[in-house]
Amino acid sequence: MIEIIDTMKLTSFEELDCWKACRIVRNEVKLTIKKFPPEEKYALSDNMRRSSRSITDNIVEGFGRFHFQENIQFCRISRGSLFELIDQHITALDESYITKDEYNDTRELLNKAIGLLNGYINYLEKSKAKYKQSNINK
Repeated sequence: MIEIIDTMKLTSFEELDCWKACRIVRNEVKLTIKKFPPEEKYALSDNMRRSSRSITDNIVEGFGRFHFQENIQFCRISRGSLFELIDQHITALDESYITKDEYNDTRELLNKAIGLLNGYINYLEKSKAKYKQSNINK
């Protein structure tokens, strides 16, 4: 049985609220790491850049798979990258590269993105179950 996501409802990943929120996070990280000292260019800055890009990249890749389980898995990877970014922001705070207010503002964006991504994952899981149930009843 092949699980195919109904793409008639969404025409692009750009319509996903979770992707939009993660894009905001990615752009915020881009601005934040510009303030870091040069010695962090290939350390914390690079890690944060890659984590922030991974978030949107994985949402998009999952969306493009058109299968519930694969989409869910890529969204879980994206969620992991969001949590990784939380820890990296804590490190930036501990190293005094960002202020407590900057940390709190970014943490709010990260929490919103996590909430929206969790909602999308829940939607996908329910849709997958509904799809499987409809095929059992045939």
